[in-house]
Amino acid sequence: MQHPPATVAEAAQKIAELTGVQRKPTQVRQFLKHLGMKPRRMAALPAKANVQVQQEFQQQKLEPRLDEAKAGQRAVFFVDAAHFVLAPFLGVVWCFARLFIKAPSGRQRFNVLGALNAITKELVTVTNDTYITALEVCQLLQQLAALNLDVPVTVVLDNARYQHCALVEEQARQLHIELLFLPSYSPNLNLIERFWKFVKKKCLYCHYYPAFAEFKQAISTCIQQAPLQHRDALHSLLTLRFQTFEQDAGIAA
Repeated sequence: MQHPPATVAEAAQKIAELTGVQRKPTQVRQFLKHLGMKPRRMAALPAKANVQVQQEFQQQKLEPRLDEAKAGQRAVFFVDAAHFVLAPFLGVVWCFARLFIKAPSGRQRFNVLGALNAITKELVTVTNDTYITALEVCQLLQQLAALNLDVPVTVVLDNARYQHCALVEEQARQLHIELLFLPSYSPNLNLIERFWKFVKKKCLYCHYYPAFAEFKQAISTCIQQAPLQHRDALHSLLTLRFQTFEQDAGIAA
C-alpha cells in the first residue's frame, strides 16, 4: 500500500471509498486489529542504501564473525560516535494538558565515541567536548588492545572519514585489530546505534539540565550504569538480529 492510513478515521474513509460500506471508528479499529494491523511508527530507510550489498555483507562477513564471538573465539565490537547537543529532547508523556520543558541556551556538544562488545554488551568510550577525529578513533583502538583479549578482535564501523583513513588503518594493523567497514548507509547493521537511542530515552527525553556539566554527567552516568542497572533491557534490545529490508522497501511519497 503506497499511502497507508494514519488514523482510524482515514481507514474508515478508505473502506467507504473502496466498498461503499460505512463503519464506525470502533468497528474499523476492531477490523484492523483482526487483520493483524496495529499503529507502528514509521522508520527511515536511507535512500542510497543498497539492500543487496547489505544482505551480502551480513551473510558473508558479519554473521561468520558473530558466530565466532558467540563461541568465544573472537571479540566483536560495534563502533560509532554519538554527538549529544545540549538542547531539549522532547518525548511523549501521558498528561491532562500539554507540558513544556525549558530549552537551555547554547549549543554545546558532548561527543562519545563508543565500542560496544556484541556479546557482553560492555562499552569502551572516548569522550570530548569538541570533535571526534581519527586521533580519538586511534585512542579507542588502543583502549581495546589494552583489554589484552586472548582472541582476535574485530571492530565493526561505518565509513566516516575520521574512521576510514590511513592513520586509523595503520593503527589497527599495528594493534592486530581487524577493521570491518559497514556498507554505506547501513546504520541498521550497527548494534551500537540502538544503545545510543536507549541512552537518550533514559536520561535525556523530557529532562532539563540547566548546565552543560550536569548534562554531561547525566549521560556519562547513564552509560556507565546501564550494563548493570538495565542489564535485562539491554540484552533484550541489543540482540544480534538486525533490521533487514526488501529490495522495494518503503512507500511512495
